[in-house]
Amino acid sequence: VQLVESGGGLVQPEGSLRLSCAASGFTFSRYAMNWYRQAPGKGRELVAVITSTGDSTNYADSTKGRFTISRDNALNTVYLQMNSLKPEDTAVYYCNVKGLYGRDYWGKGTLVTVSS
Repeated sequence: VQLVESGGGLVQPEGSLRLSCAASGFTFSRYAMNWYRQAPGKGRELVAVITSTGDSTNYADSTKGRFTISRDNALNTVYLQMNSLKPEDTAVYYCNVKGLYGRDYWGKGTLVTVSS
């Protein structure tokens, strides 16, 4: 199982970024996918969830209305579109799948820095 995040970087406040997570090693279309983030000195926080078919999503209160999670099951990829970014969104963003072969899997993360 591999989860590889990409798309992070430095962006100014109110800017946008689109993160991608390419998945392999399992039947991607059968599993809900999650984005988490971990800010410096803080614990890991669930940011967004999408069902296996993509027909339902859920968001942390801090990201509702600004972030959108989506997926392309043909490409085995899950996305996180982040708009109106704030300095407090600065974190390492991780892709996650739960309950696969009896455990959770994580990517290595991609760093998002929001700063002027």
